[in-house]
Amino acid sequence: MTSTLRPAATTEAVTRPGRWLALSVLVLAVLLVAVDATVLGLATPYISEDLNPSGTQLLWIGDVYSFVIAGLLVSMGSLGDRIGRKRILLGGATAFGAISVLNAYATTPELMILARALLGVAGATLMPATLALIRNLFHDPRERSLAVGIWGATASAGTAVGPIAGGFLLEHFWWGSVFLINLPVMAVLVLVGIRTLPESRNPNPGPWDLISVVLSLVGMIGVVYAVKEAATHGVTGPTLAAGLLGAAALYGFVHRQLTMPTPLLDMRLFRRRGFSGAVLADLLTVLGLSGLVFFLSQYLQLVQGRRPFEAGLAELPAAVGAVVSGLMAGRAARRFSVRAVVSGGLAAVGLALAVLTTLGASTGYPALGAALLVVGIGAGFSFTVTADVILSSVPKEQAGAASAVSETAYELGAALGIALLGSIVTGVYRDFTGPAGTPPQAHESLGAAVEASTHLPPHTAQQMLDAARESFVHGLHLASGAGAAVLLATAVAAWFLLRGQKLESAGE
Repeated sequence: MTSTLRPAATTEAVTRPGRWLALSVLVLAVLLVAVDATVLGLATPYISEDLNPSGTQLLWIGDVYSFVIAGLLVSMGSLGDRIGRKRILLGGATAFGAISVLNAYATTPELMILARALLGVAGATLMPATLALIRNLFHDPRERSLAVGIWGATASAGTAVGPIAGGFLLEHFWWGSVFLINLPVMAVLVLVGIRTLPESRNPNPGPWDLISVVLSLVGMIGVVYAVKEAATHGVTGPTLAAGLLGAAALYGFVHRQLTMPTPLLDMRLFRRRGFSGAVLADLLTVLGLSGLVFFLSQYLQLVQGRRPFEAGLAELPAAVGAVVSGLMAGRAARRFSVRAVVSGGLAAVGLALAVLTTLGASTGYPALGAALLVVGIGAGFSFTVTADVILSSVPKEQAGAASAVSETAYELGAALGIALLGSIVTGVYRDFTGPAGTPPQAHESLGAAVEASTHLPPHTAQQMLDAARESFVHGLHLASGAGAAVLLATAVAAWFLLRGQKLESAGE
């Protein structure tokens, strides 16, 4: 692969002081976003009890953050390339902290939905800026691989810290405390970042095209909303209209980028097989994993009866595996090959998901923990190397936009995965046959069944819960099997799409 850097940049990077301290600031932002993405699921039952939202409002509380962040990632990544990545990161971090307070003290469902949407706007500034700054801080390819590995390992650690910290807080404080943990992290990030982060931007950025921003936002939100609604409620007129509007907006966005002299996103990046292959691998991997990630916490708490803190600890092996493999991924990709490491990692995840199709209500933890460890190891190798490929495939001036494409693939993959695989679990679950007296709301979700059981005679409640849990686990088996098929197919595709792809070495 042809490098976009001059050899002199390597010397500059090696002698530049403070780059590792600056990296520590960047990973704080990653940690924050990863923790915030996981704590809401644990807090949802408490929010429901306190704010009493309708079913539709509860869905919006859970989904609006991902809708907004998916719609704005590309625009915010491109804005950082133009006004400065340090400036947008620190501004976004400050806003993220302030809006977290609004989330914590929301008193109505409508205010909570607004607060989550605003948090999505702030969150969209953070992830692309962190990767873009890594691209500009670390010009030496091997150092950059290690930095990307640390970045990915921190994101993985955050997905483990979130449930553990959230579970602890929910057992001792009110639900708003899970949002206030953002504040001390944000304070350190901003105060240290002001002094340690270098500013970087595209020297010839062109205008920030607001029409492209609107098309991107409408397109992503329309498509993601339509997929989620169709999976949950079937294809309706409004859902179809939202999907068509989103598709039309995305078509308009792509067409506009191809005709503008200085586009918001250079679509020619996708002509590079390594870049396109890495983005597609990320999207499909997250899609295949989403069913497990979304329903695992429910399985641990509502099927196996673990407390929130204990459920968080039970998910720890996946994060540990991802942290360890992420730190080793760059070295492994240079010793063997990019496609061997990515395809091997994806195949390992696929096989681990296949093993999870044997889960039962009484499955012992060693089998589950071992499978989660393999999932983490495989995902850590794959995600770290694909992030490195995406960053090194583009000129550093376009690092923000390229990073945003990578993050958008994650968000879109998660939305599609939860919608498609989640619909498998939900569809199977709703058909369970309960005893006489089973209330209709028990068929909506396993959580609703557990809540309904408190109002039934003990014998009837136990029969209903046994039937509901058995049906939920069966749905989880099918979703895990479908995820395994997606991951194994993605491993094969990555083997061909990443053929000949190499990570840069020093001096190239």
